Amino acid sequence: MIRLLLFACLLCFSQSTYGADWPQILGPDRNAVVAEAPPNFGWSKDGPNVLWRSPAGSGVAGAAIVEGTAYLFFRVEDEEVLEARDLKSGQLQWTQKFPTSFQPRIMPDDGPLCVPTVKGDRIVLFGASGGLRCLERKSGKVLWSRDTHEEYGADEGYFGAGSSPLVVENLVLVNVGGFRQNAGVVAFDLETGKTAWQTGAWQASYAAPILTQANGQSIAIFCTRLETVGLNPKTGEVLFQTPFGARGPTVNGATPVVRGDHLFLTASYNIGSVWARFDEKSIEVERAELDPMASQYTTPVPVGKSLIGCDGRQDGPAADLVCFDPATGDVHWRESGFGYATLIRVGDKLLIAKTDGEVVLAKASEDRFQILQRTSVLDGVTRALPALSGNTLILRNEQEWICVQLLTEK
Repeated sequence: MIRLLLFACLLCFSQSTYGADWPQILGPDRNAVVAEAPPNFGWSKDGPNVLWRSPAGSGVAGAAIVEGTAYLFFRVEDEEVLEARDLKSGQLQWTQKFPTSFQPRIMPDDGPLCVPTVKGDRIVLFGASGGLRCLERKSGKVLWSRDTHEEYGADEGYFGAGSSPLVVENLVLVNVGGFRQNAGVVAFDLETGKTAWQTGAWQASYAAPILTQANGQSIAIFCTRLETVGLNPKTGEVLFQTPFGARGPTVNGATPVVRGDHLFLTASYNIGSVWARFDEKSIEVERAELDPMASQYTTPVPVGKSLIGCDGRQDGPAADLVCFDPATGDVHWRESGFGYATLIRVGDKLLIAKTDGEVVLAKASEDRFQILQRTSVLDGVTRALPALSGNTLILRNEQEWICVQLLTEK
């Protein structure tokens, strides 16, 4: 009996220690929501405790965190680099490098954009020039590699490949953008890297796909360059499709948001937002307007029946932070000139990482905007999406990664 109790205690300790993984873009469910805030979530009057820093190279890919290890993806000179570091100490565990000659068309940053996707003992990387790679998580050993842009004739777009892959069971689903070869979306076998299916004459976007369900049918939702599509993740069958986006110098960058049987989409560049009802075989747009939100690339988070997010762009006038009803467009409150940011809902709080390096803790409320704490963590531009594991937050600017502990003094 004593041995059983000890085993149960060890199991509970293991689960509480590693239960706060951030294995992919926007966390476990790709919605930037953590159900409960850890104890003492916040920071002292001196600000968060810095655990470690490391050089960031180029790129805007955020970190992934699994079982106490942080996975950092960036570029140094002519190589894309993946580092595995201990989350608490920052100690380097292993490094893997891949040659690259990618040069973007517009911005000077030539590094990767996609957050690593971790599934079980595998890590999936999607580099700026379309290099899709699968690595063994504990060692960094490369298991397979595909050059998706060359194989499927995909265009690199304005900034390179930027849609973080989605792993569904044993398949890696990628917004490749090989529209001339009916390879807008391609599924690769997670174990072997072989092509399982390909579908769609769609160009790629910068929005990450999500997985949801309707009437027992799993649906992978991809926001491509000009269309949003719902696919059967096992077969690639197109379940529904609706226009979203605009031609010209525009991008779709925010991740789709599912609320029940409805889908919310948003993009900047005079596109605005869409609220649509969907099921396993159809989609119907109920509202399509410029207001109240047109977000360039960050994704709003659900709070009650509302969404809270940024209306505006990182490279323009200071964006507004807005709370609104997506079904009606009614605004509950608006914080004008707040600045562009990525939001994570942590229990009844909002953790807001602004692109100017400031971190804000606020109440997650539909009634009004109330700041609890704010502090500056980094200088310069902080575009990479944050990663949160329990009380530990990883951010990066254009020079360095920083890992801080969000823990108030008792």
